[in-house]
Amino acid sequence: MGKPSTSVWTTLQKKRWPLMILLVLSVSTLGMILVRSTFDSCSVSGKRCDREKEDNNSDVKIQSVSGSLNPLGFMKSKLVLLVSHELSLSGGPLLLMELAFLLRGVESEVVWITNQKPVDEDEVIKVLEHKMLDRGVQVISAKSQKAIDTALKSDLVVLNTAVAGKWLDAVLKDNVPKVLPKVLWWIHEMRGHYFKPDLVKHLPFVAGAMIDSHATAEYWKNRTHDRLGIKMPKTYVVHLGNSKELMVVAEDSFAKNVLREQVRESIGVRNEDILFGIINSVSRGKGQDLFLRAFHESLKVLKETKKLEVPTMHAVVVGSDMSAQTKFETELRNFVQEKKLQKIVHFVNKTMKVAPYLAAIDVLVQNSQARGECFGRITIEAMAFKLPVLGTAAGGTMEIVVNRTTGLLHNTGKDGVLPLAKNIVKLATNLEMRRTMGKKGYERVKEMFLEHHMSHRIASVLREVLQHAKIHSRTTNSDH
Repeated sequence: MGKPSTSVWTTLQKKRWPLMILLVLSVSTLGMILVRSTFDSCSVSGKRCDREKEDNNSDVKIQSVSGSLNPLGFMKSKLVLLVSHELSLSGGPLLLMELAFLLRGVESEVVWITNQKPVDEDEVIKVLEHKMLDRGVQVISAKSQKAIDTALKSDLVVLNTAVAGKWLDAVLKDNVPKVLPKVLWWIHEMRGHYFKPDLVKHLPFVAGAMIDSHATAEYWKNRTHDRLGIKMPKTYVVHLGNSKELMVVAEDSFAKNVLREQVRESIGVRNEDILFGIINSVSRGKGQDLFLRAFHESLKVLKETKKLEVPTMHAVVVGSDMSAQTKFETELRNFVQEKKLQKIVHFVNKTMKVAPYLAAIDVLVQNSQARGECFGRITIEAMAFKLPVLGTAAGGTMEIVVNRTTGLLHNTGKDGVLPLAKNIVKLATNLEMRRTMGKKGYERVKEMFLEHHMSHRIASVLREVLQHAKIHSRTTNSDH
């Protein structure tokens, strides 16, 4: 990226420096600035400060920053173990981190373990672990005795993604049956290769499964039955919500204008140009290749239809990683060179800070392939910025985007390339449509996809899971 404009940053520092601090910390699914709270002083073993009595009135004690009752207040002093299969900038781990911070906000005792770590030191892991430690989340080794002890003592264990199931047998071994009744399995995957016995054989015996969309829940229900002959546990569909911090930026016109100018200048896009953005980790499943083909087709349509006058169109792919030197990334760049699109197609490295790019683009393209996104957090983040969305008619996207109202949907696969190209042309040539769809999308976010909506949905799930664990514990104790 180019050097920031001196005039832009000078203006920002003079007029709105507190906001700049917020923008620097703004993170997709992760940017949460919470008041630090101390760990509960009670021991994690034996009696934990009469927690049974506290359950009835903890909602009154824990309030949100706005002063309203926090729906997660009943989790105060609860010991929660979060098990992540990896720690990276992908959606699953970042969502689990967000849950960790929400729980710390109500003074839960939160312990984090990462099951798979690279042998060599990883800078991303180091940064993310420091973020958690700064917010009072304990980070311990996945294969340690402390991990086993914590699992046995905890009130709740959250397994994040299907792959995290490997940790159960590998670490807990004979203790697995003792822990399963208090496990909430948070599933984000929509791919067939996750349906393997070694990953999900314990799934029927956990307290519940939490899934991000109805489409994914139905897929898991059918697939586990048909392929593995097992039954899903009680399943909860929990749509996600935007963080308060992201909404602050999205609703601040000054901030958005500064970010828009900054990003566009850095990649060589003028303010009057139209910028289409796809913001996902670069992989075939996210459909960046088909998007670029559709973008190229749309340019041909506009060239052939000379009556349609539009400003210069650009595309930006946010989520690139040339350091990995993947075959797919090389294919994308070769296509851009072959079609001579280097001046109008831009690649940006993967980042946790998506707010600047949402402020800079005019349209979000959510082009996930096959069964689509499990949910697609970036979609509701874009709608918060009043952006229309061009999405695939698959998966969770169909539960977010209202076709022809908040965006336009197209088919997955190669059959979707020309329809997507037509939709690109449609929005590129109709400013009023872009504005209207963006406004409708923002209204939908305010109605359904805010942090407090997600907190209420998660809270209802955690209450039931805790109750399930409590009943099972009493039954087990009475048997002995």
